Amino acid sequence: MTKGQFWPILFAFGLAACSQGGFSASDDGVFAPSVDPRGAVVDQLTVGHRLMAAGEHELALGAFRLAAAENGLTPEVLASLGSVNLALGRLNQAEDLLRRATKDDPDSPDAWNNLGVVLIERGNTAEAAQVFRRAFALDNGESVAIRDNLRLALAKMENSQYGSEIEQEYKLVRRGSSDFLIRPTQ
Repeated sequence: MTKGQFWPILFAFGLAACSQGGFSASDDGVFAPSVDPRGAVVDQLTVGHRLMAAGEHELALGAFRLAAAENGLTPEVLASLGSVNLALGRLNQAEDLLRRATKDDPDSPDAWNNLGVVLIERGNTAEAAQVFRRAFALDNGESVAIRDNLRLALAKMENSQYGSEIEQEYKLVRRGSSDFLIRPTQ
């Protein structure tokens, strides 16, 4: 054996000694699992709603965008995109998406409620009260969040003549997968 052949052979034995199973995948879970082409497809809307519940709004936005790519811009996808944009504070985008969702599916109380939240955040209290009334009627008065939002909008309309020294700050409180409640800060 020549000196030129000795080093590559020694290097190959050294590499073989470092691994447990040679070039095959080990059973200790270090390698990524293989992809099962017959596996079930995960619904991206469900993923997005779970991410919203976990407070991961940017990741939820990505999941809702994937749902839009898979299913098209259905009213449910539009309402979900509007809700996540509301949670991210993107009120213009949220309003546009929620208006489209309520136009396509006028019987969704959650979309109407979230549109009302956007409107009250933007200072359109009178329109927000009308939107909350519609959401309340569609929900048959069963949702406490919608009822509270309607009460707040009506109270804010009645006290619209007060000055800035009495003005209260409000915050959005998330309830459920796509419901928002407006609460005065303490």
